[in-house]
Amino acid sequence: MPTFAYSILQDGSEMPTRLSAAAADCLLALTEASTKMGSISGVSDSKAKSVDRDAVHLGVNLASIASRYPQDSENMGMKLLIWNILDELIVLLQKLLAWSMERRPLHAKGLKQVLKWLQEIKQHYDFIKDEAGEDTLKAGVSLISSCWKHYCLLLRLVDRRVSQNYLEMLNQYISGIKFYMNDYTDEHSGNRDGGLETIKFFMTCLSLLLGRLDSKQFESAISECGMEILRLLLLQLQCDDEDVIEGTVSILRATILKTNCPVENSFQETTQLEEVFPLLLIFLDERNSAAKAVIPLTAELCSINADGRCLKLIFERLASGNFLQRRNAIDVVSEIIRISSDTVGLVSFPTRQDMATHLLDCLGDEEITIRLPASNVLPMFDPPLVMPELVRLVYSPNEGVRSSASDVLVTVLKCHNQNPGVMVLLLDCLSKLSQAEDLPKIPGREGKGSQIDTNQILRLIPEWSKGVKDWEVFIGPLVEKMFADPSNAITVRFLSSISEHLVEASDFVLRRVLLYMQGEKEMDELMSRSTGTYTSDDFVKPSNNLFHRLCPLLILRLLPLKVFNDLNSPLMYGQLLNQDPPLVNMAFNGDGASSIAAFLVNRAFQYFEFEDVRKLAAELCGRIHPHVLFPIIRVQLENATRSSDILKMKACLFSVCTSLALRGRDSALHPLMNEIRKILEVVLLWPSMDGDEVSKAQHGCIDCLALMICAELQSPGSTTDFSKKKMSNVGEKSFLEDAALKNSVLTYVIDKLTNDTSEFAPVTNFDGLNHLVPESSSTKCRSKASIPLSFRLCMANVLISTCQKIASSGKNSLAERTVPVLTRSIQVITDSIIRAACIQVLFSAVYHLKSAILPHSSDLLTLSMKALQKGTQKEKMAAIKLTGSLLASEDVVVESISGGLSEARSVLSSISSTDPSLELRQLCKQLLACITSPLDNVLRDFLH
Repeated sequence: MPTFAYSILQDGSEMPTRLSAAAADCLLALTEASTKMGSISGVSDSKAKSVDRDAVHLGVNLASIASRYPQDSENMGMKLLIWNILDELIVLLQKLLAWSMERRPLHAKGLKQVLKWLQEIKQHYDFIKDEAGEDTLKAGVSLISSCWKHYCLLLRLVDRRVSQNYLEMLNQYISGIKFYMNDYTDEHSGNRDGGLETIKFFMTCLSLLLGRLDSKQFESAISECGMEILRLLLLQLQCDDEDVIEGTVSILRATILKTNCPVENSFQETTQLEEVFPLLLIFLDERNSAAKAVIPLTAELCSINADGRCLKLIFERLASGNFLQRRNAIDVVSEIIRISSDTVGLVSFPTRQDMATHLLDCLGDEEITIRLPASNVLPMFDPPLVMPELVRLVYSPNEGVRSSASDVLVTVLKCHNQNPGVMVLLLDCLSKLSQAEDLPKIPGREGKGSQIDTNQILRLIPEWSKGVKDWEVFIGPLVEKMFADPSNAITVRFLSSISEHLVEASDFVLRRVLLYMQGEKEMDELMSRSTGTYTSDDFVKPSNNLFHRLCPLLILRLLPLKVFNDLNSPLMYGQLLNQDPPLVNMAFNGDGASSIAAFLVNRAFQYFEFEDVRKLAAELCGRIHPHVLFPIIRVQLENATRSSDILKMKACLFSVCTSLALRGRDSALHPLMNEIRKILEVVLLWPSMDGDEVSKAQHGCIDCLALMICAELQSPGSTTDFSKKKMSNVGEKSFLEDAALKNSVLTYVIDKLTNDTSEFAPVTNFDGLNHLVPESSSTKCRSKASIPLSFRLCMANVLISTCQKIASSGKNSLAERTVPVLTRSIQVITDSIIRAACIQVLFSAVYHLKSAILPHSSDLLTLSMKALQKGTQKEKMAAIKLTGSLLASEDVVVESISGGLSEARSVLSSISSTDPSLELRQLCKQLLACITSPLDNVLRDFLH
C-alpha cells in the first residue's frame, strides 16, 4: 500500500498524516511534471491557442482525437507514465476523497467527478485495448495528460500557487464555460457532445477550486464573481446531463449558503437568496433531472429562511392546479421534514404546523402520487400537530380521504408504539370529535343524529397493537385515564379492543383496580337507609358517582376469562380458597376485603348500591372460578331465599347464569350445583303474579335451569373442565360425571313437567337441603302435595328457554331427549293446560332446533293434527303454531312430513270453517294457503 494511504481519525473524520499528505502531494507533483504541456490560460482570448480544447473532450472517440494533432514522441514517453499508473491514481483519488468528505464537501464533489472520469477512461481502454491501435493509445494518453495537468494543481493538499492565483484561475474557468457554451451551438452541432464534456471539465475544476478555499478566500471570490457564477450556474441547470446538474447544484449551494467552511460560516440573509430562489422555482415546473437536483437545495433554503417567504412560495405551488408543481412542491416539503428531523430546532413550531396543515390537505388530492408522499411524510410530524385533523379526516365523506387518513393514523401510532401519551391523545381527539357540534357526516348514516361511529378509529387498533412490545407501559396511563374520566365510553371501548393484551399486564391492572376500590367509600356511608334518598353532599351528582362506582368494574370486565382462572393469584382471590363457606360469607361484611373477588361479591350483594353497579358486579362474579364462587353463592342464595331478599337473590342468579354461560360444564359439574338447583326449586314454588318481584326472580331461576341444561348437553371436549382437573384421579372424575348424569337437570325438568303423579314435600325453613328434593308418591315425608300447576308451567318455560339458548352442538341431543318423551306424554297427561304447554315446548323445539327434530317430524305433525281436532282452545292454538313451524322448517323436514299433508289439509279446512274462534279460523286459512302454494314470507310472518 502506498504511503499516502495512511490516515488518522480526527473528530470522527478520516484525515491524512503529515507523511501521507506529503506523499500524496509528491505523487501529484511528479505526475504533473510528466504532462509537460501548455497552460490553460488564454482560453477565453484565442480559440487558436486552445490546443487542449479537443484534448479535454472526455467522451469523444479517442482515434478522432489522435488524428487532430501530431504526437511528440519524446513527450509521449513521459505521458505514458500517467497511463501506466492509472490504478494508483484511482487509489490516490479515493483517499483524497475520504480526506475531504467531511471538511471540504464542495471539493469532495469535484474529487468524485475526477475519480469517476478516471474510472471511465480505464474501463473504456480495457474494453478496446485488444483491438486498439497505437494512435488510439496515444489519443488516450494525450487525453489524460491534457486534463491531469490542471487537476494536479487543484488536488494538491498544499500549494501556494492556488492561494496566490485563485481569482485568476476562477475567471479562467468561468471564461472556459462561457466559451464552450457559446461555441457549441446549433451551427456546431457536430461538436455538441465534446463541448458538453469540456464544460463538465471546467465545472469540475470550479468545484475543486472553490471547495479548497478558506473562508476569507471564498468570501473574496464570491464578492468578485458571485453573481456572475450564479447566473452561469442557473443556465447550466437547463442541461440534460446529470453530472453537470449535480455539480451545478453543489456549487450553487456553496455559493448561496456559504457552506464551504461550515465551522466558520453561518448563513445570513442576502440579496442572492432573494434573486436566486424565484429562479430555482422555475426548475420545479417539470419532473426532470434538474428538478430532482434542485429539490434538496430548495428545501434547505426554505428551512433556513427566517421570515418563511420561501416556504410560502412552496405552499402556493402545493395548492397549484398544475400537477407537476404540486408533485415537486410536496417533495420539497418532504425534504424539509427530513432535514429538520436531523437538526433539532431547525424549523420552528409554527412552520411545522403550517407544513402539517398543507400536507393534510394533500390527503384529499385527486392524484395518488400526491396523496402517497403526503401520507409518507405526515407520520414524521409530532403527533399533536397531525392527530386531531387525522381523526376528523377518518370520518370524511370522501372515501379516498378516509382511506388515506386511516393509513396515516395507523402509521403514526406505529411510529410511537412505545409512547402511551400518543394513544391518550388519540382517545382525547376522538372524545372531542364525538362531542363537537359540527360533526362530519358519516356515509350511510345521514339523518341519524350526530353520533360518530367510534369503530372507524378503533378498528385500526389491532394493526397498531402488533408492534407494541411492553404493554405495561401503555396500560398504566390508560387505566389512570379511565379512573380520571370514568364516564368516557370511548376509553372503555378502546380497552375492550386490546382486551387480550391486558393479560400481559393483568397483575398491574388488578393491583390498580384493587387500590382504587379500597379507596372508595361504601354506599351505605353515602345513602340513608331509612329514606332511600341521597343525603350526602358527595351525592349531589349521583350520575357522576355512578360512573366512578362502575369504572373499576368496567375495567375488570375487559379482562379475558383466563385472568380469573388463576386460583393462585393473591390479587384476584387472596386467601378465599383456604376458608370455609361461612367464613367466606362473613368476609364480605366490612371494608377489609383484600382481593378482587371479595370486592365483586361485596358490590353484587350490597343493599345500598346503584342498580347498574350491582348488576355488573353480579355479572363479574360469574367470572370467578367455580371453586370460589359456588360456596359463596350457595350460602348467599340460601340466606336470600330464607329472608325473601329478592334483590340479593337476583344477584345470585345472575352470577350463576353468567358462570354457566361462560364456563359450561366446568360450572355445571360442580358438586354444589345440585344444592343450588334445589334452592331454585323452592323459589319456583312461591306464589307470584305477572310483573311482581317474585315473578322476576322466578324468571331468573328458569334461565338458570335452562343454562344448566345447555351446559349439561355441552360436548365434554368443548371446555377446560376445571372441576375435573381438580380431581386427583380418574376414579374421582368418573364419580363426578356419574353424579352429574344421576342428577340430570334435563331429566328432572321433563319429569316434573310430564309426570302427573309426582309429589313434593315443600318445606320453606332451611334446617337442611336434603328434604327439598322432589319425592315420589310412595315417599314418606311430613306433608305431601301434588306439584303445583305453576311449577309445572315453569318447567315448560325452562325447556322453551333451553331451546332458545342451546348451542348447535347440543341441539341433536336436546331434541332426542326431549321431543319423543313429550310426544308420548301428551297422550297421557290429564291436565289440558300442561298438554298445551308441552305442545308449546315442541313448537319451540321445531322452531329453534331446526333439522335436529327430523326423526320426529311425522309424529309431531300427527300430534298437532290430533290436538287441533280434539284439544282445548289453548291446545289448538299451540298446535296450529307447531304445524306452521313444521311447514316453515328446512326442506328435509318439510319433505319428511309430505305424506301427512293431505290429512293436514283436510283438518285445517274443517277447522277454518267450523271452529268458534275467529283467530284460529284465520290461522288455519293462512296455513291452508301455504300448503297449496309455494312457501313464502307469509308463513314466516305467521310464525312470528
